[in-house]
Amino acid sequence: MQGVHGRRRSGQGDAFWQFRPFLPGDSATRIDWRQSAKSDRLFIRETEWEAAQTVALWSDASRSMEWRSSPGHASKRERADLLLAALASLVLRGGERVRLIGGGGRSHSGRAGLTSVVETVSAIGKSRSLPPVDPSLPRHARAVLIGDFLTPLEEIHAAVAALAAHPVRGHILQVLDPEEETLGEGNRLYSGRVLFEWRGDGSVLVPRVETVRGLYAERLRQHRAGLAAIAAAAGWTFITHRTDQPPAQALLALWQALAPD
Repeated sequence: MQGVHGRRRSGQGDAFWQFRPFLPGDSATRIDWRQSAKSDRLFIRETEWEAAQTVALWSDASRSMEWRSSPGHASKRERADLLLAALASLVLRGGERVRLIGGGGRSHSGRAGLTSVVETVSAIGKSRSLPPVDPSLPRHARAVLIGDFLTPLEEIHAAVAALAAHPVRGHILQVLDPEEETLGEGNRLYSGRVLFEWRGDGSVLVPRVETVRGLYAERLRQHRAGLAAIAAAAGWTFITHRTDQPPAQALLALWQALAPD
């Protein structure tokens, strides 16, 4: 269960922390004779306490994540779940613990824990489009949230702020279909008169899609800028990914974001 994350105090670990004077009750085997030879006192060499870190993962399983623009592309949920499983595998191999936000509060460890992670993700089914509040999440854990994050910015801000106040440091990965970024530019199905529906409870009829692409692109840019600002205010990072891009690119970005400071 030993990880590589220092806790800034003495304890079990490999990294040197400090020398301190030998005290009554200390074992003679702990004396650092080289340091002690430099003075007329005996010194103990202490190491920094290192412990496994908990990485809390969440992927959006709401209805909007089922969208795919063509059979050749993975749906947003398929890509999000793939990235979550791959990241969990790397984290577990690194000796850390994995916990699924909204997954019952159980922590997984060791390579065998990957099976439990995947089974839990598959069993969650339809859920809300933002991570739920988890008061049992370990303090100072790291969080990775994967979804399309197309909900109103104020709702996203509230969810991130609740995690950051725990306190938890985290990372947001927005996954979109390529035609969600361009409003189907170059696709003849997205030209002329088109009825757009979402979440089963809303729709809008656009008489001529070509006339609103510029406005759509600007609104998406503003929304992403808002997401980046929310992440920055919480000390988090914000990354984007499209389902027509290799998943390894997003996985590498997340892995680098989780690297120790």
